[in-house]
Amino acid sequence: MSLDALKSAIPGYAKDLKLSLGSVVGDSELSAQQLWGAVLATAIASRSPLVLRELAPEAKANLSPQAYTAARSAAAVMALNNVFHRTRHLLSDPEYGNLRPGLRMSVIGDPGVEKVDFELWSLAVSAINGCGLCLDSHERVLRGAGVGRETVQEAFKIASVIQAVGVTLDAEAILADV
Repeated sequence: MSLDALKSAIPGYAKDLKLSLGSVVGDSELSAQQLWGAVLATAIASRSPLVLRELAPEAKANLSPQAYTAARSAAAVMALNNVFHRTRHLLSDPEYGNLRPGLRMSVIGDPGVEKVDFELWSLAVSAINGCGLCLDSHERVLRGAGVGRETVQEAFKIASVIQAVGVTLDAEAILADV
């Protein structure tokens, strides 16, 4: 199944998702690397085996090997960071913010691709994982690098659509057996 086949698998009641998927991937103003890195990273973050299985080959075909690895790295390190920082933020005791994290995150400093692209992918994954602290941090870095709000929004639009497609198709697979 390709992107087109994935779109055709979206049920009629979720037609808006099908149209949104077509527009965020087909009409994006992001570079091909930014787009397909965001698609891959958010497909991983969506935790939908179907979405990842169908989008990963197209992402791999549209990304350099370094970018393909970096997008996967963004999903991995944000899975760690989003839980850690979201939890620190949600705890009532602010003293946790003064403790050393003690977690390895070296890929953020040397992701193997343009820093802006990696930050964009990290922001998109953070949107799916719901970490406000990470969203603010990545948005600040992106805006400081001269990235416009429209580009930042494009990343979390991709995240929103990929997540929604995964939820919908995974539910359909389960409901088919009911």
